[in-house]
Amino acid sequence: MEQCACVERELEKVLHRFVMYGHQSEERLDELLRSVCEIRGQLVAFGVQDADLSVLSQTMAQCCKNIKETVQMLASRHKDIHGSVSKVGKAIDRNFDAEISAVVAETVWDTPERQKYLSETIVEHLYRQGMLGVAEDLCQESGVVIDMSMKQPFLELNRILEALRMQDLRPALEWAVTNRQRLLDLNSSLEFKLHRLYFISLLSGGIGNQMEALQYARHFQPFASQHQRDIQILMGSLVYLRHGIENSPYRSLLETNQWAEICNIFTRDACALLGLSVESPLSVSFASGCMALPVLMNIKQVIEQRQCSGVWTHKDELPIEIDLGKKCWYHSVFACPILRQQTSESNPPMKLICGHVISRDALNKLTNAGKLKCPYCPMEQNPSHAKQIYF
Repeated sequence: MEQCACVERELEKVLHRFVMYGHQSEERLDELLRSVCEIRGQLVAFGVQDADLSVLSQTMAQCCKNIKETVQMLASRHKDIHGSVSKVGKAIDRNFDAEISAVVAETVWDTPERQKYLSETIVEHLYRQGMLGVAEDLCQESGVVIDMSMKQPFLELNRILEALRMQDLRPALEWAVTNRQRLLDLNSSLEFKLHRLYFISLLSGGIGNQMEALQYARHFQPFASQHQRDIQILMGSLVYLRHGIENSPYRSLLETNQWAEICNIFTRDACALLGLSVESPLSVSFASGCMALPVLMNIKQVIEQRQCSGVWTHKDELPIEIDLGKKCWYHSVFACPILRQQTSESNPPMKLICGHVISRDALNKLTNAGKLKCPYCPMEQNPSHAKQIYF
C-alpha cells in the first residue's frame, strides 16, 4: 500500500499542475483577446487614416510582444508538466517490480484444458458484470462454448440490477415473488425490503400518494410476524405525510444509501439461489494475488540475498503462510498431525476406522506388512479400509 501511496502523491501533483495550467492559460488568453478586441474596436471606430500612426505602431508592437511572451510562458509551463508526468512513470518503476516471473509457475497455463478453464472464468466474470457483448466476442475468439442455461441467469440478474440502479423496483419484486419460497428457505428478507423501499418511494411523493400507500401496505401482511417493528415505523410515517416526511422524525426513511443496499442484498440472495459466490472467482483471485505478490517478491529477494536457493524449489507451494484475511477463507483446511503438513488433492486427509484422521502420505509411511497401527490409539487395522475425507 505504501508503494501505491507514493505513486498517488506524484499523480496528485501532476493533476494539480494540469488544473493550475488550465486556469492560468484561460486567464492570459482571455486578457490577450480583450486587448486585441479593444485595438480592433478603435480601428473600426476612428479609422486608420484618423489614427496617429506612431501611436498605433507602438500599440500593435506592444500587443505582439504580449502575445509572444504569453506563448513562451505557456510553452515553458507545459514543458514543466511533461517533466512531472515523467516523474510518475519513474515513481511506478521505483515502487513496483515489473519482473514477477521469479514467483510465477511458468507451466500453470500450459495445457489446453487449463486455458479453457481460464477463458470460462473470464467469460463468467464478464457475464456477472453485464458485459455481454465482450463475453460473446471472447467466446468466439477463444472457441469457448457456453451453454445457454449458464448464460440466462446472468442475463436476468443484470437486467434486474440495471433496473434497481435506475430505481425501478418492479422487475426485482416480480423475481422475488416468483422465488418466494426459495428465499424463505434461505431466511432472506429481500422481498420485504423491496416492498418497504417501494412504500417509501410512495411516501416521498407526498400527500397525493396517501391512498396508494395505504393500499400498498397490504403487501406487508405476510411479513408482520418477522418485521413488526419496521412495519410500525412505516405506518407511523403516514401521520406526517401532509407536512412532508423530510420534515418529520421519520426523515431517515428517505436516505439514498438504501438503493445501494438493496442492490447488494439482491445480488447476494440471487447468487445464493444460483449456487454462486457473491463475487466472481476472477475478482477474488485477482485481489488475493495483489495482496500476496508483494510478500512473495520480498521472500524471493531475501532468499537470493542469503543464498538459500533450496528453501523454495516448488512454485506451486508457498514457503510461508500468507494471511489474506477472513474475507478469503472459503474452504476448511486440514494439517496432518503426523507429518505437520497441510493436505492437498494429491495428499488428501484419510479417516481411519478408529475415527482419527491423518494424511495419505502419513498413512503410507505408517503401513507395515499390510497393517496399520493408529498412532493415537492401539487399534490395529487394514489401511485399505481408510476413507478419504472431502471438504
